[in-house]
Amino acid sequence: MPLDHAFYSTWTPRAQALLRIVTAYLFIAHGTAKLFGAPHVGAFDNLQLFSLMGLAGIIELVGSVLLLLGLFTRPAAFIMCGEMAFAYFIGHAGQGYVLLPLLNRGELAVLYCFVFLFFAAAGPGAWSVDGLRTRRVALA
Repeated sequence: MPLDHAFYSTWTPRAQALLRIVTAYLFIAHGTAKLFGAPHVGAFDNLQLFSLMGLAGIIELVGSVLLLLGLFTRPAAFIMCGEMAFAYFIGHAGQGYVLLPLLNRGELAVLYCFVFLFFAAAGPGAWSVDGLRTRRVALA
């Protein structure tokens, strides 16, 4: 028995919101590791705030908080998508195997890049500040 359109129209925005929230929760740790040392990653010891990695940490922390809240979702996701594309080509593709992210340890950068691209195109889904703002403007 096929599911009806009402089921998908109800649950698609909710699943999209869950993907947004979980992705933001996981990605925020990248920013806090770089900027605050928690969780501790040895490679980020003595990281300079005004460096490429420092800028990445700022984008990751601020962008993840915005994504988690669903606030300015599309522009935040677009910026983080770009950051992950740069991360892949600067940090992983140079190790060889440009078209094989498994071999250059760039799988997460590619996956995050395309998940953020999805949110830049599709928006936040349900349970977002953007959705509340849109509803208020529509009511006014």
